[in-house]
Amino acid sequence: MTRLTTPLRFGANYTPKTDWMHAWMELDLDEVRRDFAGLAEIGLDHVRLFPLWTLLQPNRTLIREKALDDVRAMVDVAAEFGMDASVDVIQGHLSSFDFVPSWLQTWHNKNMFTHPEALSGQVELVTRLGERIGGAKNFLGFTLGNETNQFSAANHPSPWPVTPDQAANWITTLLDAAQASAPNQEHVHSEYDAAWYMDGHGFTPVHASRLGAMSTVHSWIFNGTAQRYGGRSIASDRHAEYMIELARAFATDPERAIWLQEVGAPSNCLTLEETPGFLEATLRSAAQTENLWGVTWWCSHDVSRKLADFPELEYTLGLVDQDSNIKPIGRRFAELIPELRERQAHPARTLGIVIEIDENETPISRGAMSPGGSIFQAWVDACTAGANPAFVTSLDAEKPEALAARGITELLRPAVTRGLEYSSQNTIVPA
Repeated sequence: MTRLTTPLRFGANYTPKTDWMHAWMELDLDEVRRDFAGLAEIGLDHVRLFPLWTLLQPNRTLIREKALDDVRAMVDVAAEFGMDASVDVIQGHLSSFDFVPSWLQTWHNKNMFTHPEALSGQVELVTRLGERIGGAKNFLGFTLGNETNQFSAANHPSPWPVTPDQAANWITTLLDAAQASAPNQEHVHSEYDAAWYMDGHGFTPVHASRLGAMSTVHSWIFNGTAQRYGGRSIASDRHAEYMIELARAFATDPERAIWLQEVGAPSNCLTLEETPGFLEATLRSAAQTENLWGVTWWCSHDVSRKLADFPELEYTLGLVDQDSNIKPIGRRFAELIPELRERQAHPARTLGIVIEIDENETPISRGAMSPGGSIFQAWVDACTAGANPAFVTSLDAEKPEALAARGITELLRPAVTRGLEYSSQNTIVPA
């Protein structure tokens, strides 16, 4: 197996200090420079940007030139501070708020994943934005959108359901448009953990692990992990590593890179004093996985309390506070980056926990992989016993050459948990 040898990347998901993502409505580049200066002081080498879909494309055939220029301008400002920029394009969903243009809602309701006009409109936006920023030397590539699979989830207030084939078509159609308009970057897609943990969900582990230039992982312990096991438990401290190893199990390319694209320290699971230690445990456990591209922390700046109706935890997730001071969690990040940027030897993963899959390579029980499920518990038990377990699908478990290539010498087959309902708490807001 070829291992990544380039230094680990460390960045932040950029949440503007002033006006949060609403800053895109009237972009102030001096404000952006002030924010980026603090991130550069931490030692970050990249930012992930979230221009709002509603501002980029308010009508299906109206893509605003000024909005495209704003995205390019922010990418260029990142370069001024020595940082690369990843850009989400179908944006989508952020911190419990949906940003869906009016031409897809209410009287104009169209399934964004399957309606031909909706799909063609998104292709055009990806194309136009790719043409505008694809030439920037510090542009890393597109993420199609932030956890857009939540729009298809059964627990969404107004879901647009999809089959796995329809989800794959949406992903590949937009990735193809990204590659055509900006061919020199690595384009990816992202899902929240329903793709891994929610039975019947149209976005699947196969999509997450095989489509796009890299696999992206979004790890949040408010998904039941902290509630069941504790905020500073092995389960919570190593949850990101757990999801990275799940993604590795479903990849067909043994050299495929994995990006821990989103992970944070939520205040509904951790005390303020616990957050620096949680960050360190998360980074150290993730850094011991093979072919990790990098880690992008959620998020750069706390949300201002002048803004209403966010879930409480969103106001405290930043590395930097509302006075532009680097918080203790940000200082711990800065201390760790020089050490962890240089790759070290990875522990042997000789124990393979088997995930039973069906003929489409979808887990027979995604609930078994969710917090409290039998596969999740097997991971926790193995880690508690001092092991560094891997995962393997039941298909690969029958291939001695596949096991040998990964150094797996022992298999553990947990009983399949059925009927365990999973519903992430990432969008719970007060009534």
